[in-house]
Amino acid sequence: MPINKSNSTNIASKAVYRFSFGPWNIDEGADPFGPSVRKPEPLAKKMKVAKQLGFDGMQFHDDDAVPNLDDKSSTEIEKEAKKIKKMLDNEGLVAEFVAPRLWFSPKTIDGAYTSNDPACRKYAIERTKKAIDIMNILGTHNMVLWLAREGTYIRESKNVRLAVLQIRDAINEMLAYDKEVIILIEPKPNEPVDSAIIPTIGHAVGLSYITDDPARVCCLVETAHSILAGLDPADDMAYALAHNKLRSVHLNDQGGLKFDQDKSFGSYNLRRAFNQVRVLEEYGYGRNGEWIGLDVKTMRTQKQAVNTKHLRNSLATFKLLVEKVRAMDKALVSKLIAERDYEELDRYILCNLMGVKYS
Repeated sequence: MPINKSNSTNIASKAVYRFSFGPWNIDEGADPFGPSVRKPEPLAKKMKVAKQLGFDGMQFHDDDAVPNLDDKSSTEIEKEAKKIKKMLDNEGLVAEFVAPRLWFSPKTIDGAYTSNDPACRKYAIERTKKAIDIMNILGTHNMVLWLAREGTYIRESKNVRLAVLQIRDAINEMLAYDKEVIILIEPKPNEPVDSAIIPTIGHAVGLSYITDDPARVCCLVETAHSILAGLDPADDMAYALAHNKLRSVHLNDQGGLKFDQDKSFGSYNLRRAFNQVRVLEEYGYGRNGEWIGLDVKTMRTQKQAVNTKHLRNSLATFKLLVEKVRAMDKALVSKLIAERDYEELDRYILCNLMGVKYS
């Protein structure tokens, strides 16, 4: 999908939404303090569920499509990736993106592109190139970079200025390797590392401009990641949109500055969810091929037979909030803003969300 170079402040076209989730969003319920409570579901079943629930695409890590790919030849990788593409085609789905999973390998314990070991940095680049090959077979140009271990546990362990340039150089290699790849940087301030090198959307946008092809280096905003940085996800989305760099979102919810909870969208703070939808809707999000991704975990207490309700609920909440945004009295909102009567605007928004008549 080509990048839209327009930066008009007046968007007349309506938003067009396509929805995706990743296989990891139907999980087994393990956490750092306890084992799995559900059985793994095969990928084929997750694809069928996606279509049944009204999703249009699937998100993939490279090893979701080709397990244990470090141990496989290029021929074996191609063969397995083609099987996944056929499965997608059979279900009427498409791949939204592929992301290199660079945080599980023993070679990336100290980071991938920013490892202090040159051999490990080389491994990360080669693994990413394999992910790009898989991306092309699955029929997408989107490559997501969650820079999970690109950070520090103690600040003195890395030269952060150099680490930023190492990430830039890695991205430049990706851009040179594939002339159509679009990089989506997904920032997160912490977890698994204590301090990330690229912790926020502002950092990601800034990084894009020092690469060889800034137009192909974009962003993915995740609700929980913005909240963990002490920021408002709607503002992060708006900031990325102002730079024409918001290519995808991962919607979920988060109960404060804790671990990454990935709650169902809108389940913790409905008004915050409303404002994310409002920003996307007012921009006309999706008309250039952008995606609405859900990155929500199954509650650990859910039984096997009902382990997809979080996906159903999140999708339903998003669609209901779209209706709420579209039902707003725009003339009234403009009048209250012009009068600087923000108390009344606040009341109107609350009435709208609660479904009670405003008077």
